[in-house]
Amino acid sequence: MKRLLATVALLAVSLAASAQALVAGEVKKIDKPAGRITLKHAEIKVYDMPGMTGAYKVQDPAMLDKVQVGDRVQFSLDRINSVYTITKIEPLGR
Repeated sequence: MKRLLATVALLAVSLAASAQALVAGEVKKIDKPAGRITLKHAEIKVYDMPGMTGAYKVQDPAMLDKVQVGDRVQFSLDRINSVYTITKIEPLGR
């Protein structure tokens, strides 16, 4: 029973660590052939990353069809195989 509780607690901590709030940003550049997007964004506390402009890989290249340069967006960033990757992006408008 203790082992089961410890496993459940560890899983809950792992899920909480990977879940993060959406980050506000602005699309600066889209590179569809490379599957990358450049965003000017607010601070991302979970990665101790200050507000900045950075180029990131997108998890699904189809995400790039939903946004245009100049769009304000909300996005989620995760580290997948040691690469910062956009896992969700939603346009808010220009």
